[in-house]
Amino acid sequence: MSLRIVLADDHLVLRQGLRALLAPHGVQVVGEAADGRVAVELVRELRPDAAVLDIMMPLMNGIDAAHEIADACPETQVILLTALEDERYVMQGLREGVRGFVLKTQAAEDLVRAIQEVARGGIYVSAGVSQVLVDACKAAAAEADHRLTSRERQVVQLVAEGKSTKQIAATLQIALKTVEFHRMRVMKKLDIHDVAGLVRYAIREGLITP
Repeated sequence: MSLRIVLADDHLVLRQGLRALLAPHGVQVVGEAADGRVAVELVRELRPDAAVLDIMMPLMNGIDAAHEIADACPETQVILLTALEDERYVMQGLREGVRGFVLKTQAAEDLVRAIQEVARGGIYVSAGVSQVLVDACKAAAAEADHRLTSRERQVVQLVAEGKSTKQIAATLQIALKTVEFHRMRVMKKLDIHDVAGLVRYAIREGLITP
């Protein structure tokens, strides 16, 4: 039986390579996106078996896209592609219900198996992420009260990308006052007092690349 997926990565060449890799194994790429927001829209429209998302994407990163997909289309299983073995991403992904973690360096060997496994309701983790996953689970005890919500992380990412309040409101389809509220709440939680501080936080937490 053919499996249908949405593939999201901001590098066209990588998407083309993965599509060619998957086709002989009965995996059909029914939609492609270069950012997380479009990926979520495609999943809502197409209802695929799985969504393969790069963690680092513009407008909305893969983890926040996974959160949106879990709400809008819970039957679609999410696999995150990452170039980094980073505990933060694993923990955030687990919280958002991600079922697969595949290192980009191992995608040729692992991605087909990952898609097949999560489609069966299982979990798949690349060997390079396994130890990170173990460490992350050990560290899953009480989290700090200042942990940001998915919406707050989206606002931080867009602020750090240089978007204006009006642009953020349009992107997230929320009111200008709501954007300001989220920004003030984030700054209070993190004890940050200016946009430059938010940018530094976003880089440190992997929401954007320097």
